[in-house]
Amino acid sequence: MEQKLRYTLALKVYGDEKIFGPGIAELLEKIDEFKSIRKATLSMGMAYSKAWSIIKTAEKSLGFSLLHSTTGGAGGGGAVLTEKGRQFLLSYRKFETIVHDYADEIFLELFGAKA
Repeated sequence: MEQKLRYTLALKVYGDEKIFGPGIAELLEKIDEFKSIRKATLSMGMAYSKAWSIIKTAEKSLGFSLLHSTTGGAGGGGAVLTEKGRQFLLSYRKFETIVHDYADEIFLELFGAKA
């Protein structure tokens, strides 16, 4: 029996170190959905401290804040994407879509299989 061929492609953006990839993109999307870093990390099964580490590393390398967060208390805390953070996320997702679409075409051309 012939197996269906497939491939994987994960796009990562680097400066001196890895800045951005599928994991932080998903994290930011979840933060945007839940308006909370804690809820986002819980939904992903990610440690809160790891999320902050990833975000702070990216922000330092990019030179701008990805999030605006408020600490908890009586009214509760929360987090929202900054305008630059939202734009970077959208640009990354657009780049990812374009690259995947092209990769699908080339994969089909070279291997005669659709991913």
